[in-house]
Amino acid sequence: MIQSSNAAHAKDYFSNALSRADYYINDQELNGKIQGRLAQRLGITGPATRGAFFDLCDNVNPATGEPLTPRTREERTTGYDINFHCPKSVSILHGLATDDHLLEAFQASIDETMRHMEADSKTRIRKGGKYDDRTTGEWVWADFIHQTARPVDGALPDPHLHAHCFVFNATWDAQEQQVKAGQFRDIKRDMPYYQARFHKTLSDKLTDLGYRVRRTDKSFEVEGVPQGVIDLFSKRTDEIGRVAKEKGITDAKTLDALGARTRAKKQQGVSMEELKTEWKRQIRELAPQQQGEGSRTVRFAPADADRPKELLTPELCIDHALRHGFERASVLQDRRLLAEAYRHAVGNTSVTLEAVTKRFEADERILHVKDKNKTLCTIKEVLSEEQRMVRLARQGQGALKPLYTRAPALKLDGQQAEAVRHVLTAPHRVSIIRGAAGTGKTTLMQEAVKHIERVGKKVMVVAPTAQASRGVLKEEGFERAETVTRLLADKKMQQELNGQVLWVDEAGLLGTHDMTSLLKLATEQNARLILGGDTRQHSSVVRGDALRILNTVGGIKSAEVSKIYRQKNEDYRRAVEDLSQGKVREAFDKLDAIGFLHSVDPLHPHEALVNEYVDTLRSGKSALVVSPTHQQGDEVTEAIRTKMRAVGLLGKKEIRSVKYTNLNLTEAEKSDWRNLVKGQVIQFNQNGSGFQRGSLWTVAESSKKGVTLQDENGGSLPLPQGQYHHFDVLSKSEISLSKGDKVRITRNGFDREKHRLNNGQLLEVVSVRKKGDVVLRNEQSRNTYKLDKHFGHLAHAHCITSHASQGKTVEEVFIYQPAATFPATDAKQFYVSVSRARERARIYTDDKEQLLEHASELGERQSAIELINRKNKSQEMVHQHIRTELNRPDPQKPKVKVKTPEKSSPVKSRDHEPGI
Repeated sequence: MIQSSNAAHAKDYFSNALSRADYYINDQELNGKIQGRLAQRLGITGPATRGAFFDLCDNVNPATGEPLTPRTREERTTGYDINFHCPKSVSILHGLATDDHLLEAFQASIDETMRHMEADSKTRIRKGGKYDDRTTGEWVWADFIHQTARPVDGALPDPHLHAHCFVFNATWDAQEQQVKAGQFRDIKRDMPYYQARFHKTLSDKLTDLGYRVRRTDKSFEVEGVPQGVIDLFSKRTDEIGRVAKEKGITDAKTLDALGARTRAKKQQGVSMEELKTEWKRQIRELAPQQQGEGSRTVRFAPADADRPKELLTPELCIDHALRHGFERASVLQDRRLLAEAYRHAVGNTSVTLEAVTKRFEADERILHVKDKNKTLCTIKEVLSEEQRMVRLARQGQGALKPLYTRAPALKLDGQQAEAVRHVLTAPHRVSIIRGAAGTGKTTLMQEAVKHIERVGKKVMVVAPTAQASRGVLKEEGFERAETVTRLLADKKMQQELNGQVLWVDEAGLLGTHDMTSLLKLATEQNARLILGGDTRQHSSVVRGDALRILNTVGGIKSAEVSKIYRQKNEDYRRAVEDLSQGKVREAFDKLDAIGFLHSVDPLHPHEALVNEYVDTLRSGKSALVVSPTHQQGDEVTEAIRTKMRAVGLLGKKEIRSVKYTNLNLTEAEKSDWRNLVKGQVIQFNQNGSGFQRGSLWTVAESSKKGVTLQDENGGSLPLPQGQYHHFDVLSKSEISLSKGDKVRITRNGFDREKHRLNNGQLLEVVSVRKKGDVVLRNEQSRNTYKLDKHFGHLAHAHCITSHASQGKTVEEVFIYQPAATFPATDAKQFYVSVSRARERARIYTDDKEQLLEHASELGERQSAIELINRKNKSQEMVHQHIRTELNRPDPQKPKVKVKTPEKSSPVKSRDHEPGI
């Protein structure tokens, strides 16, 4: 869904891309149509002529010549181009077909999806002091179906069945009885939901026509069309990708413009039959080994009488969506869950969209809460888990004798001293220290541990990640620091806690499940639990912002340490302090005033950053480049490596080693064989079922019958069912390495000499060898590590995400944050990125205003308890309003006492604590 920001842009788009497809051949043309309920109301349905389209661009009713909406601003949003694309196998089959049965299925699927989107259309209400949106259900759009891609390098175009539905910025407000501008924000937010519906609708229609479809990671394909043929007819996609990569372009609007600039000239005198002949010739000439596996015969489903009974049901689709969604979130929008359920049903016509939706709405496990223009959901299991966690923490309040009745003399002062006194004198089982980035949390931790040990208590230190525990904490003197995972699995470590103190560093990274387990362990072992962390930095990948919930919902008081010591520049330090308190605009103004914000050149987006970063490295300072997304990070990395090689910071010799990338599939995704593709790598985290911990296996076969794995020696075993947390799914590729490269370890492991390597550890390549062996060095400890070419768990670290940067400190940080990264931008990401440096932060963007808007979004995941409390509060407000209105005296009538509705009961825990 791409916005058209003004009428001139929309008209040019119509002339050069929509109506007169200059890359199409004579008889490929399909006339556009104007559709929609608003179009019917206006009486303008029919061919999408130039005159009608231009009138609508100018906010004019083509039927009357009068203004369409009350106001016409020069720079008003003209409309939105919603793109529909067929899977490549469907485009190929349509291009070779002798009739239009696939085209008709495509058109019908588009129409159904657009009608569904139209029913959700809204307009803004800004009259009578109201600030709201109203559902209207009427649009006007022009649709254009195209059958080929743009040609590449003078060759004839590839088959590519796709459509553009240009929705104009107008809708009918029945209450105000006028055409008004639309509110498209919610439609854009829900595009994944509409896309899932489109894919499900189209796949069902193809199955009804007799085709067999298989779901892919993004859509589906028709079985029997070899992957080599699909790749053959992807020339245009490859060309745009290549040029975009060269220019560092990723955002949709710029990619669209790039497509227009790189399109080839219209080729006259070629018919569709001639095109089909050319496509068949290309397929015949494709070498058999390049075609990929497949029968070369499109597979059709058997007749209904012979078709095996479908095993999938709407209930199973909802189960999958809930398991997938709530593994990493406590609260989700209903349409996000529905989109996943629809995707799971692709390829099964017995499970309809309507059946899945109906099952979702009736599922008693799901709690629905209306929140302005969306519905948020949680499930009873998640709510119960959070209630149990908060209850355990509250039960420990006042349960223990203080370690010190009177705080001892401390070497620290100010907030750090107050935090240490809080830990030493509190009578609670659970204590929280919330310390902003750079406030010296490790220093106060060292001081507190010293005094705890003086009264005969042992302190066990753990952290959620290996790098934080076995890396940073050990370097700070906590030699026995371990991971939370190790503690929860090691019974001996747990017994050592009896009557002692457990200190969890970086506790903001804990999910609800692990926090509950730690609280239970502390209670069983009668131990104190000290939680140190920052709730404004990144939280856990898994479900639940546990530390924040305990603090804000559970009422566990925290000692706050906000005075920052990391930043040396006073103005820089104040900006970081603002970010730590959520004052993003104030921080933004300070950063801009001291010259930390830089505008990038769209034609050379990486140039300034790369040059200044390399200059910093050459000066001997430590530096880090951060960007919110992996895609942007990869592009910046390539530019940095090119520059470093040019100035001699990167060695001339380059080797290519194996690289494994964790696909981060949820357990629900791992349980679906369709997500496990031949050639992927499975690595086991635990021993069992014939698999050793750490062993690597390749997916050899994946079907309804099961998944077969193969090891490097040719051994074969089935993937064990029900043990999906025991393994990770990886993709296999290559990484280029030279002396001077910065790399990041992406999985815990050991080098050739059994030295431990921690996930997230940053190292530098000090030598490479032709055989593929690599020697790495830790710049702080000067420890070296020797890896062979098969280690695989490496990634370039010239540019990393803010998640990977958390816990790192350098002298200068460079932040690449163009518009393409804004969907991944929020207050937490911006705060973590900016606070990494001691001396200077340089922020590069192409839109300062939009960066500020996105960086101001909290980025906090709502808890189930907060969601239900909000629902109860909202209900109470409604009931209070009803009571007020019903008991309001009427001067025309005698006073009558009215019985009002009873107050709704809040969600209660076992001990009926309010708000839980």
